[in-house]
Amino acid sequence: MKKLHRIAIVGGGAGGLALATALGHRLGRKGLARITLVDAGLTHIWKPLLHEVAAGTINSFEDELNYFAHSAKNHFEFQLGRLDGIDRENKTLHLAPLTSENGEMIADARSVAYDTLVLAIGSTSNDFGTQGARDNCIFLDSRPQADRFHKKFLDMYLQAHALPEDAPVRPELNIAIVGAGATGVELAAELHHASHEFVQYGLDEIDPHHVNITLIEAAPRILPVLPEAASLAAHAQLEKIGIHVLTGQLVTNITPDGLHTKDGLFVPASLKVWSAGIKAPDFLKDIAGLETNRINQIVVTPTLQTTRDDNIFAFGDCASCQLPGMERPLPPRAQTAHQQAKYLVKAMVARLEKRPLPAFEYRDYGSLISLSSANTVGSLTGNINIQGRIARLMYLSLYRMHQVSLHGFFKTFVLWCKDMLSKTSGPTLKLH
Repeated sequence: MKKLHRIAIVGGGAGGLALATALGHRLGRKGLARITLVDAGLTHIWKPLLHEVAAGTINSFEDELNYFAHSAKNHFEFQLGRLDGIDRENKTLHLAPLTSENGEMIADARSVAYDTLVLAIGSTSNDFGTQGARDNCIFLDSRPQADRFHKKFLDMYLQAHALPEDAPVRPELNIAIVGAGATGVELAAELHHASHEFVQYGLDEIDPHHVNITLIEAAPRILPVLPEAASLAAHAQLEKIGIHVLTGQLVTNITPDGLHTKDGLFVPASLKVWSAGIKAPDFLKDIAGLETNRINQIVVTPTLQTTRDDNIFAFGDCASCQLPGMERPLPPRAQTAHQQAKYLVKAMVARLEKRPLPAFEYRDYGSLISLSSANTVGSLTGNINIQGRIARLMYLSLYRMHQVSLHGFFKTFVLWCKDMLSKTSGPTLKLH
């Protein structure tokens, strides 16, 4: 019996899951290769939705996807586990023991053999060693973290709702967000929207005008990935809806009561979010002797192969790929991972057929930023600035495109219909 080529993919984010799904249909279904996806969690949710999970404007339990169920339908295998090491000589992944939330042992450490390994582990927030950030801020790198923020956000409304009617002081809620990239800006706008939604459900003890949201950015302007005109338009829109935007302010210390900046400014905040900068997870630093950069990203060639092992590929936020003619590595965006996943499907087929791998080609389609119900701004290829209804429809289509890559057009249409019905029949805010 012919031995199947074993392709192991570590990381079930948008790129890793899309790659496993496509390879399952292209190779796994035909018995041409054995595809295994490894992830430390049981479910997947599209990472650009995490700011909506945190605000409660979507229900994470309705939008998540179970890896076991998805793998069974799409001709690949799933292994639950956290990467603990790579044995390049024996082509083996080592997975850490599985434990329950109470620390009880579920399964011993295990190994997964591979012929081709693809690392798609994503990124985490980079706090740059800022004093007090880890102890006093919530990060939005995963669904559990977004759920934790939402729970704290909701608890403050429930606490205010329980106050006696003759309470002498009208409660206030102070929220500070460090970092005005896409995540920080979208979270600020979504929280502003949620503060008005709470009123519709009787939780009106905290007046929306008493929800003070401050967005703090060290750079001269917000959304540096956008052209300056689009960035300024977003800045103006945020201030118009009452969000305080501070630029050129470097946060140096964070305490339980608020944030201190280098210029001596103090921003009071009971809820604090860190969304400034990214890095690859710390355990990737020099893993298995592979080349990594200063933010732990694995350095790869234009074929997305690691510089020291042709049998290992890396892509998405965990990889640093500088293409010929480019001044800097590819940006850590969802569209980068999406394009790389599509390329790797072709590269894996070429690899199995022992053909030379084509070089990856990247095309920047621009960026879109959602300001919740207030607006959507962005830029397209050629620095064409857009905003308003057309930009909003384009932004919403990004998630549907991700769903199409996982489920196909028909099921995505069914999911869209379900979402439309949920919006008209259920609450627009997650209240539990």
